[in-house]
Amino acid sequence: MKVLSRAQWHELRDSHVARVRRFTGPHQERKLRKEKHPVMDFLFTYYSHRPVRLERWHPGPGVVLEDAAEYLEFPHYKATEDGVTLDVESFVGQRAKTLEFVQALLTATLSRPARLGCFGLHEWAMVYRQQPEEIRHNAWPLRLGSDGTDEVVEASRIQCGHFDAFRFFTPPARPRNALQPTRDDQLLNEQPGCLHANMDLFKWAYKLEPATPSDLVADCFELAADVRELDMQASPYDLAGLGYGPVRIETPEGRAEYARRQAEFAEQARPLRERLIFVCQSIHGVTSLR
Repeated sequence: MKVLSRAQWHELRDSHVARVRRFTGPHQERKLRKEKHPVMDFLFTYYSHRPVRLERWHPGPGVVLEDAAEYLEFPHYKATEDGVTLDVESFVGQRAKTLEFVQALLTATLSRPARLGCFGLHEWAMVYRQQPEEIRHNAWPLRLGSDGTDEVVEASRIQCGHFDAFRFFTPPARPRNALQPTRDDQLLNEQPGCLHANMDLFKWAYKLEPATPSDLVADCFELAADVRELDMQASPYDLAGLGYGPVRIETPEGRAEYARRQAEFAEQARPLRERLIFVCQSIHGVTSLR
């Protein structure tokens, strides 16, 4: 066990809070102004981790915090002779199924090569043949208009394998997808080139809190924020007014740029996926020794 003095863990906690408040602060300010942001809101609305939870620092397993009685108010912590630490047995007792699923999904995803041919068409399929008032981000115009957007969908081969993106396709767009992913076959379909699979590393990181060290949660969140920018730059929306130049995936040049950046994100996601798998394995290792 690594023991951290109160001064040491306070420094780590304060550094974490400052790091994530670059994102949580502006989000809370926009919320007070009742101002929507089609890119960044996704990280706090689609994902269920509230800003206050993202700002909360956890050391992860194998660390004892001296003079940290306040952590006993949080689930899955226990007192020891040296301080407060993660109660691994309590965590596994309540979260075993989540732990097993996350490890299996991340391991399966890591084992596959990245596929880079989707070109972000999932966002286009989410507005295909919709009336203006039905469009999710209807405060922002479509770059090509409704007819032009529909034409791109009809001229493209859509091959989205991520169920949580596919489930938002409009009804007429779903039959156009080369795959028909379901929740049950999620472990068979997810692959490391998928933008949503890489953004979801943030979800799996916070789903395993407080067993996930907060530096890893923050790393996954920052990757998700970067990936989300490309996700919406390649979408049919005109977000130039918010400072996001389009990646015009309706052109050969735009598709090449999308695939290049998609490959870069796949490489950035690899070590994060490996670290999350290690967290799962470490927790299983601790409990198997008892």
